[in-house]
Amino acid sequence: MPFLPTAARVPAARIRRAVLPLALCAGLAAALTGCAEDPDEGTNGVGKLAPDAIEEKAQSAADAAKAVRLAGTLVSKGGTFKLNMRLKDDGASGSVVTKNSTFELLRIGDALYMKADAAFWTHGEGGGAGDGGGQGSGTPSEADSEAADKLQDKYVKVPQDDPSYKQLRGFTDMDLLLDGLIGLHGQVVKGDRDKIGGIRTVKVKGGEDGEGGTLDVALEGTPFPLQFARGGGAGVVVLSEWDKDFPLEAPAPGQTLDYGKQLPRT
Repeated sequence: MPFLPTAARVPAARIRRAVLPLALCAGLAAALTGCAEDPDEGTNGVGKLAPDAIEEKAQSAADAAKAVRLAGTLVSKGGTFKLNMRLKDDGASGSVVTKNSTFELLRIGDALYMKADAAFWTHGEGGGAGDGGGQGSGTPSEADSEAADKLQDKYVKVPQDDPSYKQLRGFTDMDLLLDGLIGLHGQVVKGDRDKIGGIRTVKVKGGEDGEGGTLDVALEGTPFPLQFARGGGAGVVVLSEWDKDFPLEAPAPGQTLDYGKQLPRT
């Protein structure tokens, strides 16, 4: 019988006894690692739900909220709007930017005010703020310019009988904006995890590629919707400051102009 080194002559039982603790340690380490990588650890548990249930939770949270900030870009009928609005049930304040203009909106109850610079009120397409421009002149008239100077940086009260009242109020209506912005279309599927504003989220999508919109829902605290990407590249809005109240005060009389039943044409 050939001579074997001492290590080679260690009984198999002793080897098994030595290997067993190592295997247990390795298994424990793997288990602990798995726990640490659990994507739902420390969350509100919404990420474990079916995608349609996640959307329902987000909708319910939004419906029950008292206030929100909505900021982002919307593309509608060929036009692009950049919104930065703080909204609550009885009013709103913020700004709207379009291709050609920027204006501020303030609503307190049914009273709606708009503030813009002189350039907003002046145009050369058949009448401006003073309605004195020549048809198709391309240049604001002297009356237009004078009227626009009076209107610039003033809060102009939007009459409820004016055709623009409903459209402008739509930018300040919390329920209307949320209902129109965070609804998914098509079969709802669950997407990846992400972070919006430092808060962990889970995505739910309308369709596999998000053609019906993609909603990021908070995995921390109340499952509020935190971001909505509209399908077809029609804009992205971020929703923050949920339930954070903010003051709404009517502008001072010296800063307000009331045009009665109809705004100057712009």
